[in-house]
Amino acid sequence: MTAHGTRAGEDAEDLDVEEVLALVNDHGNHRPAPAPRAETDGGRTPDRPDTSPRSDRHRATPWPDARAVAERAGRNAARTARRAPVSVPLEAALGLTLATPLDALTDLPSFDTSAMDGWAVAGPAPWDVRDEGILAGHAAPTPLTDGEAVRIATGARIPPDTTAVLRSEHGRTDDKGRLYATGAVAPGQDIRPRGQECRTGDQLLPVGTLVTPAVLGLAAAAGYDSVDAVPRPRAEVLVLGDELLTEGLPHDGLIRDALGPMLEPWLRALGAEVVAVRRVRDDAGALHRAITTSDADVLVTTGGTAAGPVDHVHPTLRRIGAELLVDGVKVRPGHPMLLARTTETQHLVGLPGNPLAAVSGLLTLAEPLLRTLAARTAPEPYTLPLRDTAQGHPYDTRLVPVVLRGDQAVPLHYNGPAMLRGIAAADALAVVPPGGSRAGQEAELLDLPWASGGIGVCFT
Repeated sequence: MTAHGTRAGEDAEDLDVEEVLALVNDHGNHRPAPAPRAETDGGRTPDRPDTSPRSDRHRATPWPDARAVAERAGRNAARTARRAPVSVPLEAALGLTLATPLDALTDLPSFDTSAMDGWAVAGPAPWDVRDEGILAGHAAPTPLTDGEAVRIATGARIPPDTTAVLRSEHGRTDDKGRLYATGAVAPGQDIRPRGQECRTGDQLLPVGTLVTPAVLGLAAAAGYDSVDAVPRPRAEVLVLGDELLTEGLPHDGLIRDALGPMLEPWLRALGAEVVAVRRVRDDAGALHRAITTSDADVLVTTGGTAAGPVDHVHPTLRRIGAELLVDGVKVRPGHPMLLARTTETQHLVGLPGNPLAAVSGLLTLAEPLLRTLAARTAPEPYTLPLRDTAQGHPYDTRLVPVVLRGDQAVPLHYNGPAMLRGIAAADALAVVPPGGSRAGQEAELLDLPWASGGIGVCFT
């Protein structure tokens, strides 16, 4: 850690993301996802699709397994890339993960301070009150003698030989200006002694801690100007499609692009640094150039993952020799999503073109991938009973937008693959198993980053 030129994180240069991830796991702050279950289809597993002639019968990956594959892909890429921690000013560190412990650089408080507005008093009452008081930020005051008091503000330094602080509402003065207490005065009352919160060198927070607003405040109080953190994974968005408008009303078969404005802030909420949002026409050569010239850690494409006449994602991935880790997921909406390893340290998340289907892909594949690259801990799973019946798919998991009302989750309407009206009002997505869930049945919930009260509420 770097602060005021002192204790500048001497070991940070030797610590890489792999070690951070290992330390996070060792401290119990992160639960690795279970390894995907092998499928009995010619020895194929979910992260290594069948490349035999029978691959046209490729079965999509079960939804929980797809998330596990994406998490493992992020962990493997982090180990391979061995990205060194970065020193980040406090004002830019929100949402990052600590790569070195936060150790106190000073005692907190660094001197005895008053916990209240009132008087610093010495000895028993009554007390003669000094003419000049003591304010926070002033130099060390002169000692008090028995029978003496001085006005003091919250946070001001306590004069030597002070017995206690008498709160303003607990004191009265007589016509001669002498101070009396209206109740008992205990030694040390309303004094914060030096080092009450911590001593220099105490570990305040371990490696793997997410930098929240409170962490920023603690770091500043402890003397830091910057922290050593795991760098954000760099993401680039490729918006595919000739039919998309960037402004105005739909016309002549053209429609507004809903994903371009949505994906950049959403990916930032998931911990990524979005380096570019590029629009790519429906042309195989243009997509090939966009993918092969990107140096982002994660590429996110929109649309083009099916097998239509202008769906160029699969052919382009085959052309560049990418490894398909997930090729279709047993989830609705979003079935044709995919995850590919384009290089040893770069992955591509292919989102379906329909807006809610793309959201499903974000939370299924992009979230666990980016989370592990950023060394963030996995959110604790939780469930709530559904207030109403949620219709399911016969064979696949279904993700349904819900609002949280008390101790229940209420499924929302307008939850078709092309609709955003439901998710725009939602607090979370309910994970509905094949066949559906009845009213009152517990459902696993995936919080939306801005609705959970967590760090994702900050998009900068």
